[in-house]
Amino acid sequence: MKTQENCSLLEHNTFGIAARARHFVEYDSVEELQDFIRQRNLRGDSSPLLHIGGGSNLLFLKDFDGTVLHSRILDLHITEDNDEEVSVRVGAGMVWDDWVELAVRKGWFGLENLSIIPGEVGASAVQNIGAYGAEAKDFILLVEAVDLRSGEVRRFSNAECQYAYRHSIFKTELRGRYAVTHVHFRLSHKFQPNLGYGALRQALAKSGMEEAQVDAVQLRKLIIDLRNSKLPDPKVVGNAGSFFTNPIVQRADYERIAAQWPDVPHYEVDADHVKIPAGWLIEQCGWKGKALGRAGVYEKQALVLVNLGGATGSDIEQLCRTIQSDVQQRFAINIIPEVNFI
Repeated sequence: MKTQENCSLLEHNTFGIAARARHFVEYDSVEELQDFIRQRNLRGDSSPLLHIGGGSNLLFLKDFDGTVLHSRILDLHITEDNDEEVSVRVGAGMVWDDWVELAVRKGWFGLENLSIIPGEVGASAVQNIGAYGAEAKDFILLVEAVDLRSGEVRRFSNAECQYAYRHSIFKTELRGRYAVTHVHFRLSHKFQPNLGYGALRQALAKSGMEEAQVDAVQLRKLIIDLRNSKLPDPKVVGNAGSFFTNPIVQRADYERIAAQWPDVPHYEVDADHVKIPAGWLIEQCGWKGKALGRAGVYEKQALVLVNLGGATGSDIEQLCRTIQSDVQQRFAINIIPEVNFI
């Protein structure tokens, strides 16, 4: 276990915010995490705890006056394998895209559409990450986690995680209570490309490949190229990827908007609800490529807020609130940040 005091978090958040933590603890096993919790309880330490992954979904508004925890659990084990499917237990500290690349290389299929999403495996189970018509919940079998109060290990079934669009129980009633240590995935030995997403079909057509010709490696490369064409590299421009979730609105609200903007992109959710891309709403308000001080909106994708250099968390928050207000005034829709404000 590695412990640091007055630790810079600059390398632990993709926005590149120069916040600091009073303590930073990195653990390599479930046992080390449990020992940390045991010692903390013996000391009667009630200072704040924050468990992070790759820092790709965080916005630090100030220094963290407590302990930041980070997993370095990197083990991987096959728990079940048959002719059709394989179940794999993956350590929460593994970089998400390293896991996707490994799965494709091993012939374990399903995660291709989630390629190159930043962050770590543990966060995938908390955030229910998704892209191009796929979500992590579609492949998660169960989640192992440690209670940060007692140190007890608990296993959550997929159903117990209460997954929905960018949602899990770990973001609501159990927020801050558990640290995910392992995620169990169920993947297929048979490759069946998920090509239902419109932008993906367009990219495939542009590449000249036929749907029947695409293999998992090619689909993964297509996804990576598509994401890289729209999203900035956080190592170059600080950002957290998609800053807002796409609002799911009542059909009547969609019809009200479509009456004035007939070309509004949308996705059917059910008979009563429609999803509208938040990036489109923001772009209609004139924010694409614009800035407010040191915080800006990416010129290629209005859903992405960026650190133009030296921005504080408060700078990003101010831009967020201003955009929310403009979208609310123009469309009467409240767009909600996907990023966690700390």
